[in-house]
Amino acid sequence: MSPVTRRSRAPARTPSPVDEGPTKAPAVAAHPEAISVLAEETAELHLFDFISGSFIKQDDEVKATVTEVGKWQYWLQITGKDRDWLGQAVIADINPVFNFEYSSFIFNAYTADHQAYSWLLRFKDQETITRFQEGLMQALWEQLNEIKWNKSKEDERDYVLEAFQDLTMEDAPDFVEGEEEEEEQEEEVEDQDDGQRSEHYDSDEEEDDVVTRDDDGNVNSQLAVGYKHDRSFVVRGSKIGVFKHTPNNNLEFSTNISKVQTPNGKLFSPKKVMLHAEDTNMILQDERNPNSLYKMDLEYGKIVDEWKVHDDIPVNTFAPESKFAQMTGEQTFLGLSRNALYRIDPRLAGNKLVDSELKQYVSKNDFSAAATTEKGYIAVASNKGDIRMFDRLGINAKTHIPALGEPIIGLDVSADGRWVLATCRTYLLLIDALQKDGKNEGKLGFEKSFGKDSKPQPRRLGLTPAHVAQFQHETGAALSFTPARFNTGEGLSETSIITATGPFIVTWNMKKILRGSKDPYSIKRYAEEVKADNFKYGSDKNVIVALPNEVNMVAKQSFKKPTRESIATPVRVGWSNGRRDSARIGGRDSGRYKLGREDVVNSPY
Repeated sequence: MSPVTRRSRAPARTPSPVDEGPTKAPAVAAHPEAISVLAEETAELHLFDFISGSFIKQDDEVKATVTEVGKWQYWLQITGKDRDWLGQAVIADINPVFNFEYSSFIFNAYTADHQAYSWLLRFKDQETITRFQEGLMQALWEQLNEIKWNKSKEDERDYVLEAFQDLTMEDAPDFVEGEEEEEEQEEEVEDQDDGQRSEHYDSDEEEDDVVTRDDDGNVNSQLAVGYKHDRSFVVRGSKIGVFKHTPNNNLEFSTNISKVQTPNGKLFSPKKVMLHAEDTNMILQDERNPNSLYKMDLEYGKIVDEWKVHDDIPVNTFAPESKFAQMTGEQTFLGLSRNALYRIDPRLAGNKLVDSELKQYVSKNDFSAAATTEKGYIAVASNKGDIRMFDRLGINAKTHIPALGEPIIGLDVSADGRWVLATCRTYLLLIDALQKDGKNEGKLGFEKSFGKDSKPQPRRLGLTPAHVAQFQHETGAALSFTPARFNTGEGLSETSIITATGPFIVTWNMKKILRGSKDPYSIKRYAEEVKADNFKYGSDKNVIVALPNEVNMVAKQSFKKPTRESIATPVRVGWSNGRRDSARIGGRDSGRYKLGREDVVNSPY
């Protein structure tokens, strides 16, 4: 057996068409020798059928066994009376979901050629599924963390088990059937225009007129959405395209910043960008110079200053001082190294790190992402998978949320601090930071520590294993979510979440999440990988999408429920009912960006 590494994932494959007739169980992988048994229970076995979109019973009684097979390596084997059904390494890509209402466990398994199949085990009662869940989650947690389960705290083990249950969150709003129907009517738009388009288009454009990539091979990589001036900025190599949001929710190409270069004239491709100071400036990072950041004046489209942050403390990532700081003239912002959190003040002479607001850890916490609330409370996540909550810089965290195991690659917080949204590769994690009882009832985890018996309640947001199998069947690629974000705007409630994986954009409805709806997310499929995505500021109705060589604004109502048809059918990039719906991109000097007749652009993006 090939070793299962700590960050194992299902490799990419070449997609193959679905066979006609019901999906058949694939060949069984060789069973490695067991060192110890973590769980062994009997259950009923079902296999997801790609054609009918339902689980079909395969065996009335199977034995499901979770075993340790090597150092931090674990195995799930399912065997019937007459045959072996499947063997699968226990890794994050199995996408485990436990539904205690139906005593069911749904997961993915992979063949030798990396095709995904979705399976369901139905246990006889809750006691049985509880025992199996503890064994399976112990195996997965140990595989990801390389720490023995019994060495973790009991409340941390409970937190891990709860996160993978398919349950309704406490304190969720009451379910109102009329609301559900109204939302369905708003969201389901069939056979209509598939979203917004660019303001200018050329209806007689020839296919060979369209240039879809730069001569230098660069593609779009990052998206920064303006809060103050209705602009979006798309990073592409050492260029930045500027797009205007029009009043009727379209995108209009504005200009191209053709050379991102240091004050010394050295070109670079920004690793990260952030709008700043009422959207008049952009802060950029050059991966080759981790101890400095650069300030770009967006009026002139050039970098005007280099900020040396610290001689010894690098900048791994950075975040605004507060949720809506870019709407103001606020100059300071937050910086993170792998084991330090600090304030950066560009007005300081010399190094820009504020020594009095530095919190440095001796241990390597491996910080990876940060986000702030409207009041400036701070959430910090790590590649270990844990999250810390602070009410200000320079002190210990008020709350520490344990790791589930996967690295956190993105973080967002609702403006009021109630909800923390973390992105891992194969799932999102929504955490309620409001304390419901105890002496700190009504306080946020940012303000006061949770009591011993009152940990934050996690909610793991993932695609159903069946949809994961269908996604991977279509694309041949494993799940890999982009950093998820709430819709945002001053005075507005967070109602939606957006992320993407491969060519799919996925949006979750917060109301549906909180009341435990079975279908809380909708999707939109493109023909190419989605590189970056975010809501337009001040609304959850429109989404800005950066594809490798396109920039779109699309209506959220054009998203569809995930079905076999919506998963299998990509939107034709750049067109909607015969009209342009995106901004095409040519090389810096190519002059081949396709514009409408009213556009005059000297340096096309």
